[in-house]
Amino acid sequence: MPTYEYQCDACNHKFEEFQSISADPLTKCPECKKKKLRRLFSTGGGLLFKGSGFYITDYRSDSYKKSAEKGTKSSESSKPAKSDSKGSSGSSSSSS
Repeated sequence: MPTYEYQCDACNHKFEEFQSISADPLTKCPECKKKKLRRLFSTGGGLLFKGSGFYITDYRSDSYKKSAEKGTKSSESSKPAKSDSKGSSGSSSSSS
């Protein structure tokens, strides 16, 4: 439910009201009790994300996670071979 901002044209009292979208706008000022109340246009509130974070991978299926783990394990086993070949070629190029 949104929060609406109101201002009274009679006494300039400003306040916010938490009400349903389908509810009729308020017309009577709670301070001076006159029917000079109008709803203001406001920028609204921004989204607030609370928690450690939100990632696209948070909502992946179990089958996707399992196949991703298999892919990670196979790439880890091939990484040392690649880094060794890079290390040996890097050392030979630096000595030249």
